[in-house]
Amino acid sequence: MKKYKIAQLDEMDAVPCPCGMTRRAFASPDNPVATLHMVDISKDARVHYHKKLTEIYLILEGEGHLELDGELVPVRPLTAVFIQPGCRHRAVGEMRIVNIPVPAFDPEDEWFD
Repeated sequence: MKKYKIAQLDEMDAVPCPCGMTRRAFASPDNPVATLHMVDISKDARVHYHKKLTEIYLILEGEGHLELDGELVPVRPLTAVFIQPGCRHRAVGEMRIVNIPVPAFDPEDEWFD
């Protein structure tokens, strides 16, 4: 068995998420460690949080803000943000980001107030 996985994000179908549309790599039952998502942020991203997940956002394209526990933080390409469990967050503005959830993304760990 190979000790690596490869994902071709531009060949994946995007699916809806609270932030817009996402392509999720390495999301499989045999991988509890981490996943990688390429997300096209829409202007109407929803505030949400996770009880277990830590997320690392890397802004690839566009400029705007991240709302982090009510604070608006400006972001632009190559800004990286570490979001701990319990931090209510959303992106504001049209952007493309890479999101790395640790442990692997679990759709049951998306919470809304």
